[in-house]
Amino acid sequence: MKHILTFFIAVLAVPAIVFSQQKVGYQIKAKVEGFQQKEAYLGYYFGDKQYLKDTAYVEPDGRFYFEGNEKLPGGIYLIVLPPDNQFIQILVDDNNQWMSIETKLTDLSNSMKVTGSDDNKRFYEYMKFINDRRPKADEYKKELEEAKDDEKKKAKIEEKIKDLDNEVSEYQKNIIAKYPNTMTALVIKANLPLDVPKFEGTDDKQKETKAFYWMRSHWFDHFDLADPKMVRTPFLFPKATHYVDKMTVQHPDSIIIAIDYVLERMRPAEDNFKFYLIHFLNQFAKSNIVGMDAVYVHVAQKYYKSGLAPWTDADQLKKIIENADRLEPLLIGKVAPNIEMQTQKEEKIWLHDFKSPLTVLFFWDPDCGHCKKSMPEMVKFAKTYKDKGVAVFAICTSLATRDDDGNITMKEVDKCWSTISEREMDVFFNTVDPYHRSRYKTIYDIKTTPQIYVLDTDKTILSKRIGAEQLPEVMDHILKAKQEKAGH
Repeated sequence: MKHILTFFIAVLAVPAIVFSQQKVGYQIKAKVEGFQQKEAYLGYYFGDKQYLKDTAYVEPDGRFYFEGNEKLPGGIYLIVLPPDNQFIQILVDDNNQWMSIETKLTDLSNSMKVTGSDDNKRFYEYMKFINDRRPKADEYKKELEEAKDDEKKKAKIEEKIKDLDNEVSEYQKNIIAKYPNTMTALVIKANLPLDVPKFEGTDDKQKETKAFYWMRSHWFDHFDLADPKMVRTPFLFPKATHYVDKMTVQHPDSIIIAIDYVLERMRPAEDNFKFYLIHFLNQFAKSNIVGMDAVYVHVAQKYYKSGLAPWTDADQLKKIIENADRLEPLLIGKVAPNIEMQTQKEEKIWLHDFKSPLTVLFFWDPDCGHCKKSMPEMVKFAKTYKDKGVAVFAICTSLATRDDDGNITMKEVDKCWSTISEREMDVFFNTVDPYHRSRYKTIYDIKTTPQIYVLDTDKTILSKRIGAEQLPEVMDHILKAKQEKAGH
């Protein structure tokens, strides 16, 4: 059997002393021959983790039970046996809440006897069927490797493998056809491979591309995303996340479509929808990939802001919405917010009035360690790309302060101009806003420095949140795309 490496404890409930007389809630009796620990645990899958639901005290002969007054939500549950955390899988739905199992610690699966649950009995018969044929499959695989270049011998072995596969396939189809609404059928279907058709094409790459898009459109053929039991299985999480992370072009617009596709089909199942909505929000809130904040903003505004996440704490909901609303004007493809700054000569200038085919908006601070480290790179970049239609619009983030007497002092702002002189930063177009009248720190979400935005002629955001060392590569890509567009 498999082993669980870690359990995250959600509930640890002590079972009743005597069995209930009426069949309400759930009751799982067990006897594991050879099991001598004092406790056993009832766990369950949820998303990508496993949690504990119940605990049982074990009799000297290996008997124990779990019992509760409310039905267990449907899914795959685990009877966990310390100290090695071997586990027994139990299928649970509305019709399978009361059952008894008996097995041996040395052979948990093949020794399993189930009463009170036809579905679990059927499931372990299926497991035994698979386990009985696995040695033969391994034998054929080894023979195939040993056959090497003997094509005649390989053909015979491959025929045997095909016959074995057909036997398993027929067994699976029979269960699905006879018991379509059972958990056993759900488990089998969830693990069936997609039968990808053979595609025609001019070369292998074209055939592979056609096969990929076919697989993407049929990715959930064996999954009912609206089945509330699915979130309590180990199958849904890798399937759903692989669809978004691997079967989808990693561009915000494509990812948004994929997430909406998954979530909309999960909405009838509250737990499914809730888990994956939270998962996708957190995934893209933490993403360091440029532009992926657009996915976070979309999820927050479409689902949280519209009231589709009622379980969220009011303060947390407010933070999510405010954060999304703050980021939304700064997304790639948006026109950068216009702000009024001033030069050392106190001449006013609006960002949108700064003329350059391409503008690098650069926020920095004289006392910032990362800024000091990146400044030589930025100066070199500005000199190298000046003749390519690129200008750096630099904003020193130091502000006017008050001295001990309460008088306004420009001491910190003066550091901007002295630093510019010392570090040869006069290659930039340098500005400040001593009194923060433009509110640029809030508007541009400047919590740390340095921060870099790349803007086109119309001040549309092309890239952002990149390091100075990445800037030449990013700019070369932008210039190349611009040239190709002009060529067309």
